[in-house]
Amino acid sequence: MLLDSLNHAQRERLAFIDFNLEFLGQIARAELIQKFGIGPASCTRDFAVYKELAPGNAVLMHENKRYVRSEAFRAVFEHNPVDAIKALAKGSSGEISKVRDASQFCFDTVQLCQPTTEVISAITRAIFSKSVVACHYESLSNGTIKRQILPHAVFYSGHRWYVRSYDMTTNEFKDFVSTRFKRIELITSEVSFSEVTERDIDWNTYCELHIVAHPRLANRKAIEMEYGMKNGVLNVRIRRALMSVLVNSSRTLFLKNFHTLL
Repeated sequence: MLLDSLNHAQRERLAFIDFNLEFLGQIARAELIQKFGIGPASCTRDFAVYKELAPGNAVLMHENKRYVRSEAFRAVFEHNPVDAIKALAKGSSGEISKVRDASQFCFDTVQLCQPTTEVISAITRAIFSKSVVACHYESLSNGTIKRQILPHAVFYSGHRWYVRSYDMTTNEFKDFVSTRFKRIELITSEVSFSEVTERDIDWNTYCELHIVAHPRLANRKAIEMEYGMKNGVLNVRIRRALMSVLVNSSRTLFLKNFHTLL
């Protein structure tokens, strides 16, 4: 198999191409050159090899010299959706190498709510291209609902991954649980000024929360130590939109008060 015959450095560069097409929907030659410090000739060879591995994955747009994800895209590499989100957040997309082997004494817990690559990649491509998403969303109160949303952020509550979006059905910004999406697709639609990220007041407003151990607990000192509280209070700077998600995610915490940061 061609992929097995490639050296590690080239595999990383191909993974970077694959990652960008999957999660951002596009990539330019200049981005590969800048990321890995290679010359134009090596870059040309990498895209030629990628095209040989996956002939139908990308289409070259001659007007801007960018490769765009095709409808027939099939990932060459396996990209874990949670790792992908973390990589995007840290600006390290496409890395397939590991610093060292996994530890035999440090373990992560099982994540019960893990989004699929199909959903997360569609959401991140929509955010990157500022596109509207048409989907079916499973609501606790109303069951399956057809929606059109304009997503602008993905965030983790410590339990679930959420998608912050403008809901075109209710004309307001909301948080959607990422694992409740199905039949999701990007569509071409007019976006008004009221729907863009800058108009999401709660998202763009920061607050300082004063969090304490829940009063009902018999031994609040344990929680104060767990969260490193000082004088029984944990001060957290957070977007106002994330307040309820943060506090409600733990039954041992209690929001004493907060104030908006100007």
